[in-house]
Amino acid sequence: MDLGTYERFLDIEVGRKNFLTMGMVYQTIIQKERSMGYEGKTVDAIPHIPEEIIKNIKNAGEGNDICIVELGGTVGEYQNIFNIEAARIMKLNHPADVIHVHLSYVPVPKHLGEPKTKPTQLSIRLLNSAGIQPEFLVVRSEVEIDRKRRDKLAINCNVNRDNIINNPDLDNIYELPGVFRDQEFHKKVMSILNLKPKKKRTDLRDWQLLVKRVKSKFDKEITVAIAGKYFATGDYELPDSYISLIHAIKHACWYNKIDLNLKFINTEEIENRGIGMLSELKPDGIIVPIGWGKRGVEGKISAIELARTNKIPYLGLCYGMQLAAVEYARNVCGLKDAHTEEVDPSTQNPIIHSIPFNSKYQTIKGEGVSMRLGAFDCVIKKGSLAEMIYNKHNGWKDKRRLIVSERHRHRFEFNNDYRSRLENQGFIVSGASPDDFFFEMIELDQKEHPFFFATQAHPEYKSRPLNPHPIFLEFTKAALKNKAL
Repeated sequence: MDLGTYERFLDIEVGRKNFLTMGMVYQTIIQKERSMGYEGKTVDAIPHIPEEIIKNIKNAGEGNDICIVELGGTVGEYQNIFNIEAARIMKLNHPADVIHVHLSYVPVPKHLGEPKTKPTQLSIRLLNSAGIQPEFLVVRSEVEIDRKRRDKLAINCNVNRDNIINNPDLDNIYELPGVFRDQEFHKKVMSILNLKPKKKRTDLRDWQLLVKRVKSKFDKEITVAIAGKYFATGDYELPDSYISLIHAIKHACWYNKIDLNLKFINTEEIENRGIGMLSELKPDGIIVPIGWGKRGVEGKISAIELARTNKIPYLGLCYGMQLAAVEYARNVCGLKDAHTEEVDPSTQNPIIHSIPFNSKYQTIKGEGVSMRLGAFDCVIKKGSLAEMIYNKHNGWKDKRRLIVSERHRHRFEFNNDYRSRLENQGFIVSGASPDDFFFEMIELDQKEHPFFFATQAHPEYKSRPLNPHPIFLEFTKAALKNKAL
């Protein structure tokens, strides 16, 4: 989720070198020690763990002027100790090239009505005790912090008042770059690093037009239902589980000048209460997104059936494609026990199954588990809805060969033993791997359904505020057209 935020704001792609866990660090050090990488010397937590972290940071930043490193969590947490120690050592060794920015939340208790700075003061003291004095303090709060609180923070946190940056709650997160720019945050950072701002990177005119559009009220609106199972967290709802998807839909709606009414449907609730809870919303479009395991699966399949039989625009993503194949096999092809091997290993009709590990395709292999992870090419079928989508918005990797590239993160695949049986019943495979081994995209004939499309990939990961993904652009258009019927 965090990497996706950086990708959307900076319009870059980040990969595995941009993500580091302590488990990865420990594993590398142990393997290095076992293979005599330390030449028999004693391996200690300090300095070897921070050194390994620093090595990874430098590797991630290679070729760039600036490398932003986010230490997640909270100051004082045990799991952050070595990361903070690495940050301290980097500043010690490279004082002119390292800046520490501390992000802290300043609450505004409703019964008091004023910002309280004590939690921030304490977090800075904890950071100081670890040997770090931040140059900047970014203040998250419901409101903008006034001069009096800035002065209090400056004197108690030993931070220049001009380097205390306001980060108040906003109507939309895409307003934030403008808020930072108005405070000349970028100029202050570049000044300390003795770098000159690049005009191309500081020209926010396109971004300002985006914010203006985001704030606009359009005369068209669609209701889109996301039928997922990761919304529930205790007694609360957690849409952040699908944050990349939510942003991708919004990007497309802003581009198409459509207001969005987004509904989150817990598919476990569909199983308990029936499909009526979804149909009564009268959605203009239905999306079934990523998922793992059996929880809520039958609810997802019911949502897919509702979309297919009622000709409601449907978009399936990853699990949403796999379960669309299962639903079609059950209700159109007559394979009533059809299922995914992930949920029912004993099914007689495993429409979705696991395949033996092959390094050509899968990038992770654990104990009995393999995963298809990363970007893979897909050949699009000529004359298909998929071809129209990518052609209309020039989303090709290689237009001449009808190849696109999308990102993946999944373990199970469509079972090719059932391909001809489904295709003979109107199921269209509109995208496949270059060797035709993997299903990548499926759809129904537009004469039978206005927009029934699913992909094994995650196009939501490639959507950008200024460059929405073609699939979401066309899905939202289809939803709007459906609303008008």
